[in-house]
Amino acid sequence: MSERKVLNKYFPPDFDPSLIPRRKVPKNSQQVVRLMAPFSMRCNTCGEYIYKGKKFNARKETVEGEDYFGIKIFRFYIKCTLCSAEITFKTDPKNTDYAAEHGASRNFEPWREEQAVEEEDRLAKLEEEENNPMKALENRTVDSKREMEILDALQDIRARNARIERAGQSDDLLARLELQTEEEDEEDEEKKRLDEEDEKLVQAVFSKVSVPPTASTSSSSPEESNLVALKRKANVGDSEPALEKLLSESARALIASKSSLASQSAKKRKTDGGLGIKIVKKKKAGT
Repeated sequence: MSERKVLNKYFPPDFDPSLIPRRKVPKNSQQVVRLMAPFSMRCNTCGEYIYKGKKFNARKETVEGEDYFGIKIFRFYIKCTLCSAEITFKTDPKNTDYAAEHGASRNFEPWREEQAVEEEDRLAKLEEEENNPMKALENRTVDSKREMEILDALQDIRARNARIERAGQSDDLLARLELQTEEEDEEDEEKKRLDEEDEKLVQAVFSKVSVPPTASTSSSSPEESNLVALKRKANVGDSEPALEKLLSESARALIASKSSLASQSAKKRKTDGGLGIKIVKKKKAGT
């Protein structure tokens, strides 16, 4: 036989809690609870006194339509120990106590006693001020001092709240400034990147000049033979450089060789006749 007071229960492998049928409970059902009388009371039917701490099996329910700042109010049903008359009382969150509702009357209500004491103190103070003007002046001085202290405390609270609010606003402002700075940095980087791309494109287009292939460049690739890189980039204030300075050494040598050949051919053409016949002058016989 298994233990009676055991914490661990056996659940079979095929146990499925969703298959357990749920009991239909009404919305405002009563629960049976065990409690003690929260205050001393007297039964209105038989006059029996029920002292505080008497244990009862009570029924508990939630009061419909009543609450205190969202706090639920509960009602309890008990029976008189002598005549079995039904007695009801409910919770009182406002005074952190219980209030007798039906079937019994409470012997002592502490909040009513406090209200009576406060009223007596107020009346005694007014009577004393009427008979003693100096006492009235002292009371007014004490009241004004208390009001000033309350105003000072309120001012401190307002200053603290304003400081906290300013700190929150400054944090928001700093966050916005940081975000704006990051955006500006990103825009600057994007602009710089676009400028660099444009500069590379301009250099790629305008830094190369096409020249005819030569014997010296015939051994190189066709692309390299047709393109010659510039050695110098002209500034804005500088004068336009000569065309010969923009050419490579090989190109200048080729142009010089061509110019020398042209000059030699011109001299030869000048010495020859018009039909390519060489004229030889005859020497005189007397000589």
